[in-house]
Amino acid sequence: MDEGASKMSGDEDISSVMGFSGFGKKARTFDLDAIFEQTRRTAIERSQHVLEEREKDMEEEGESSKSVKSSIQTQKDKASAAASRKQESDSSSDSGSESDSDSELIGPPMPPQDTAQDDDDDDELVGPPLPPGYTGSTAQSDDEDQEEQDDDEDSPVKKIPDTHEITLQHGTKTVSALALDPSGARLVTGGYDYDVRFWDFAGMDQALQAFRSLQPCECHQIKTLQYSITGDVILVISGNAQAKVLDRDGFNVMECVKGDQYIVDMANTKGHTAMLNSGCWHPKIKEEFMTCSNDGTVRTWDLKSEKKHKAVFKPRSLQGKKVIPTCCTYSRDGKLIAAGCQDGTIQIWDRNLSVHTKFHCRQAHTPGSDTSCITFSYDGMTLASRGGDDTLKTWDIRNFRKPVNVATGLTNCFAMTDCCFSPDDKLLVTGTSVKRNEGNGKLVFFDRASFQKVYEIEVTSASVVRCLWHPKLNQVMVGTGNGLAKVYYDPVKSHRGAKLCVVKSKRKEKHAETLTQDYIITPHALPMFREARQRSTRKQLEKDRLDPKKSHKPEPPVSGPGRGGRVAAHGGTLSSFIVKNIALDKTDDSNPRAAILRHAKEASENPYWVAPAYTQTQPEPLFAEESEEDEEANDEPEWKKRKI
Repeated sequence: MDEGASKMSGDEDISSVMGFSGFGKKARTFDLDAIFEQTRRTAIERSQHVLEEREKDMEEEGESSKSVKSSIQTQKDKASAAASRKQESDSSSDSGSESDSDSELIGPPMPPQDTAQDDDDDDELVGPPLPPGYTGSTAQSDDEDQEEQDDDEDSPVKKIPDTHEITLQHGTKTVSALALDPSGARLVTGGYDYDVRFWDFAGMDQALQAFRSLQPCECHQIKTLQYSITGDVILVISGNAQAKVLDRDGFNVMECVKGDQYIVDMANTKGHTAMLNSGCWHPKIKEEFMTCSNDGTVRTWDLKSEKKHKAVFKPRSLQGKKVIPTCCTYSRDGKLIAAGCQDGTIQIWDRNLSVHTKFHCRQAHTPGSDTSCITFSYDGMTLASRGGDDTLKTWDIRNFRKPVNVATGLTNCFAMTDCCFSPDDKLLVTGTSVKRNEGNGKLVFFDRASFQKVYEIEVTSASVVRCLWHPKLNQVMVGTGNGLAKVYYDPVKSHRGAKLCVVKSKRKEKHAETLTQDYIITPHALPMFREARQRSTRKQLEKDRLDPKKSHKPEPPVSGPGRGGRVAAHGGTLSSFIVKNIALDKTDDSNPRAAILRHAKEASENPYWVAPAYTQTQPEPLFAEESEEDEEANDEPEWKKRKI
C-alpha cells in the first residue's frame, strides 16, 4: 500500500514538473456501436421529417395517402438497411484496424461537427423519395443514357451538320462549280455567268463578300473547279477546248494546248478539239490532272508540259464507235480512271494501260442520258454514279455487271449534278433539280448500306446542282440554280470554315475625307514662313473643321427653277445667257456689210466706244470723188466689164 502511494506521488511530481497530468495512464476508449446507433437514429428521424412534409404536400394535391405511407415505409426500411450495412462495414474495418495496430486507440473524443458530417453522409445515402417527374442519375439510368448516346453517335444521320447555314451570293445564274482547298480555308465558285469568285472564310465578315472575281475563260461557262492535293493551284474546266490552271490568287499558271480539229484519229492530236465536259486532279501526283471532252477522248496532262497531253483514253461503244464522255474521275489510289458516257456506259481503265478497259458496264444508265457524276468511296470499293435518267446507283467494282443499289425519282436537269460520300463513308449525298416555281430543290441523304433515304434538306426554290462535303471542316457546300452557294455547318460538330466569318461584325465603310490638304515641305524657308510639321492627320482634320473657309462646302451649280433660296433667273447662268442672246437671235446675218452698217447711225449720233478716244487726233475722212469715166464704166454691161 505504501509502495503504491509512493508510486502515485512520484507520478504526480513528474507530471507537475513536466506540466501535464495523467502521465502513464491509458487513453480513453469509445463505444463505436453506440455512436453508429445514434447516427442511424438521427438519419431516420430526419428522413421521417422530410417525408412527413412531402406527405402533406401530396395530400394537398389530392393524392392518396396510402401510396405515400407505403413509400415512407419503404424509405424507412431502406434507411435502416443502409445504416446497418454502414455499421457492419465500419465495425469490420475498425476490428481489422484494431487487430492490425499494435497500440490502443488514443485521442480525444469525436467533435460534434464530425458527427453532423456523418449524419449528412447518411442523408446522402438514405435520402427522401424521388418526386414523380424526376429522372435521376442512378446507375441503371446512367447506363441506359450512355447506351442511347452511343446509339445516337453511331447513327450517321446525327452527324449531318445542318443546324446552321450561311448564304454566299455568287450571282444570278446557276452555280455550276464548287471547290474547297484541302485545308478548308478558301472556297471557289464558278457559274453560268462566266465568273469565278474566291471566298476566304478567315478574311470574310458577316457581309459575306468575295475578295476576288474574275473571268478566266472569257465568255465560256465554268463547268468544273478543283483544287490540287496541295491546294496551291486550281483546275478550271469551261465550255471551251482548253483547260486552265490558276494559282490561289487567280493568276494563270498553265493553259492546255488545243488540238488539230482536222485530224480524224484523236490520239494523234496534242490536245482536245471540242468542248470540255469535266476534269479532276490526280489524288496522289500533284502535277497530273485529267480532262474529258466532246471529241470522244479522256486525256491526262502534266502541269510542267503544257504543249502536249500525257495519255489518251478513247471510250468506245459496243460497235466500236466513238462515244462522248460526260464525266471522269480517278480512283482513291489513283490507279484507275473511270468515265461516264453519253450512251449510258461506265468505262474504267488502268491508268497505265489506255487501250482496253479493265471494267466495263454497258447499261449503267439509260442510253442518251448524260451521266453527270461518278465518284469513288473513301474505301475505294464502291463507285457511285448520278445519271441523267433521274437515278443514283452504287456499284461494286469487283462485280461490275449489276448495280448494288438503285435510287429513282431524283430529278436531274443539269449535266454537272453532283453526288458525294460522307467523310465516314456511311452516307451518300446528291441534289435534285426542279423547274422554275415548281417546288424546292433538295439535298438528299441515303444510307450507303441499306440505300434508304434517311434525311433531306430543302435548300432553296431552285435546283441543287453542286454538293460538297469537306472531311476536315465537316461542312456541306451546295451550289444552286439561282446563283447561291450555301454552307451548312454545326457549331459543335464542324470546325473552322463558316464558323470563322459568322462571328465577325461588318466593317464600317470609310468615307473619303475632302478637308485634308497636302503638307508642303519647305526646308529652306525662313522660320516665320515655315509651316509646322503635321504630327497626326486627326488633329489637322479637327483644325480644318474649325476653319470656316476650309469647312465650308461649295455651293452646287443652280439647276432648274432653283432651291435653297437661290433662284435660277432667265439668263443668270452662262448657258441660258448664250441661248438667249446668241442661239435665239433672229437677225439675218447673211449680208455682213448691212449688218455692220445697221449700227452706223447710232454710232455717229451717240459715239461711245471708238469715236471719243480719237476726237482730237482723228483726221477728217476724205472720200474719192467719182469722175465721168467712172460713171461711163458703170454704165457698161456686165459682160464688157473687166474681170478681176
